[in-house]
Amino acid sequence: MKSISSSNPKDKLIFALDAAGYEEALSWINLLSGHVGMFKVGKELFTSVGPKIIETIKQRESKVFLDLKFHDIPNTVARAAEAAVALNVDMFNVHAAGGSRMMRETVDAVAACAGKRGIKMPVVLAVTVLTSLNNSDLQEIGFEKTTDELVTHLAKLAHLAGMTGVVASPRDIAAIRSACGKDFVIVTPGIRSADEPVKDDQKRTLSAFEAIQSGADYIVVGRPIRNAPGPLTACSRIVDEIACGLASREGT
Repeated sequence: MKSISSSNPKDKLIFALDAAGYEEALSWINLLSGHVGMFKVGKELFTSVGPKIIETIKQRESKVFLDLKFHDIPNTVARAAEAAVALNVDMFNVHAAGGSRMMRETVDAVAACAGKRGIKMPVVLAVTVLTSLNNSDLQEIGFEKTTDELVTHLAKLAHLAGMTGVVASPRDIAAIRSACGKDFVIVTPGIRSADEPVKDDQKRTLSAFEAIQSGADYIVVGRPIRNAPGPLTACSRIVDEIACGLASREGT
């Protein structure tokens, strides 16, 4: 179910609100509200500020992706998921490596909690393999599968567990689409400019155009906007890339 998907290119852009504190985050929210489809709140900001940042974003009628990547025993993750629903976030995630039972119990808890509150069920995503990891990293950790193999395996597991979709590298989109079908939501970080060399910790990257053309439903962009001389210009350029990617996808 692509419950919050949209054909508007802007709505497919999620800005990574990776700020150290409330005031810095607020400046980005004020600047980019209306220019992006959603704000991603991660561990650093949420730990520093707490639910206040969710309330601030919602007050501006913007959407929230709570990116805390829950990973624990099933009951603990299910209770954390209920807390996320209570915050009225539009999207949140858990680690697929937590297993089928953890994901199933999370989906059930979210559906029950949203129903009890009379609100729309958020998109519940499973994180497959972090985009900072490559095959060598997986071998070091102890995984025998390649990144491609592990991503597909975890995506299938998430799909069978009833998750709305996954967070995965743009380079994994085709394999996930083939394994899980067209209605499975794919959110892709690791977006970089097509003509810009990667100089940070993201290893499996594509441009916004390439990711959307390949079938991504949403893309997460942080540093290419945050570090740009003109953030709004960079944001507009990425939205244009998304529009071109959608047009190319529809033409095939």
